Amino acid sequence: MSTPASGWTRREFAGGAALLALALGIPAAAVKLTDLDAADVPSDRQRKLIAEVSELVIPKTDTPGAAEVGVGDFVILALAHGLSGTREPVATGVITPALAPFRRRDGSLNHLDWLERRLDHAAGGDFLRRDKDEQSRLLAAIDGEAMAHGAAYSPWVAIKGLILTGYYTSEVGGSQELRYELVPGKWEPDIPIQPGDRAFSSDWTAVDFG
Repeated sequence: MSTPASGWTRREFAGGAALLALALGIPAAAVKLTDLDAADVPSDRQRKLIAEVSELVIPKTDTPGAAEVGVGDFVILALAHGLSGTREPVATGVITPALAPFRRRDGSLNHLDWLERRLDHAAGGDFLRRDKDEQSRLLAAIDGEAMAHGAAYSPWVAIKGLILTGYYTSEVGGSQELRYELVPGKWEPDIPIQPGDRAFSSDWTAVDFG
C-alpha cells in the first residue's frame, strides 16, 4: 500500500473539484478539498495511476482524453465524498479474500488501494512501467471480468462509472465529445444514427463502451 502524498493544494484539485461539483449539482466552492481523511489522500503514484487509467478508458482522439480534462482528480474526490455509494458498507457476503484487505472499518472499500494492487498484480509488477498497449490489454481483461453477466462484485464497476461521469459532465465531454444542442427542439421519437455519430449530451449514458 502506498504512502499518502503530502502538500495537496486547492489549486491542484481545482479541475477535479469543478467536475465533482457539476456531477453533484452544487457550487464548486462547496467541494471540500483540504480536509480529506488521511485514508482518502492518495499517494503520488495513485494519482498518476488513476489519471492513466482514466485515459485508457477515454483516450485522446480528435477531442481531449480523460486525463487532460482532470478526470483522475475527479475520481479521487468522488471516492472521498462517497459518490455512487463508494463509502457505503459492502455486504459481507460479497467480500472475497481478494477484497478483504481493502475493507475499511466502516465496511466500505478503499477503491484506490484495490485498483493499485489489482493492476500491479495483473502486470506481474509495476503496471505504470508497461507500454500503453499492454496496459490497455490488462485493463480490458479486468473490465471484461467485472462487467460479465453474473460476475462477482468488483470495485472496478464503480471506478469506471466515476470515470465516465467525470468526463461526460465536463465541458469537453458534454460539448465536444458529445453532440450538444442548446435548444433540442421538437420531440423526435426515431432519429437515424449512422456509425461514428456522436451521442447526444442529453443521453451520454447510452454511449457504448463495450
